[in-house]
Amino acid sequence: MMWRKRDSPPAQDRFEEWFNRKREESVLGGQVAAPPGPHPDDSFLRNLARKSKSINLTDPRVDHAASCPLCTRKLLAFKNAKGTSSRRVALTAIVACCVLVAVTFVWLSKRKSREIGPTPNVAAVTRTVDLFNAGSYRGDQPAPLQSVSLPAAMVKVTVILPRYSTPGQYVVAVTEDQSGSNPVAKGVGPAISDGSRELVTVTLDLRSATTGPHFLSTTREQDQASYYYPLDIR
Repeated sequence: MMWRKRDSPPAQDRFEEWFNRKREESVLGGQVAAPPGPHPDDSFLRNLARKSKSINLTDPRVDHAASCPLCTRKLLAFKNAKGTSSRRVALTAIVACCVLVAVTFVWLSKRKSREIGPTPNVAAVTRTVDLFNAGSYRGDQPAPLQSVSLPAAMVKVTVILPRYSTPGQYVVAVTEDQSGSNPVAKGVGPAISDGSRELVTVTLDLRSATTGPHFLSTTREQDQASYYYPLDIR
């Protein structure tokens, strides 16, 4: 049977074990008077508390510090101060990250609201888009299309849904293409029956939209069926 040699603990850990043992033997073992010789200065004790690699165990000041109650108290104070400072830095970093996340969230929310949502206290022009007899694109299947237009403004638009549309909650959006991934503006509203027709009224903020060809889409939330219609923004 082969025995694997146990790895030696890191040098810093060995130093910690040696120092603690030395302190127990000297200070805690009954020797309360300071050993002869001058006390190491605070700079040396601070480096010793931080277990600096520049400290050599053969240095007589190390033996003095481990055997002297006064130096031991200073060592513990320096060690505790280091731990408090590290915790303070970590806490400051956590708070800074939380503030950054909150600011980013607020900025993105306001940006999304400006780009998509309606702005209060702005007069909206009214328009009606009649799609009752219009063809549409659904997925990749083309059909005869009827072009519609809307102004580059705040628009309260009433969409007359295509024939045979079913009641429900609808999302009406203006997009740059048929993928619907980057809507310019969108609104949500219920389909209201008007005889044989279903009407959806939403407010679309098209003030920042570029003029030219776009798509108007209608999506019934219950089944996520989307239809696209050519739209000209003027």
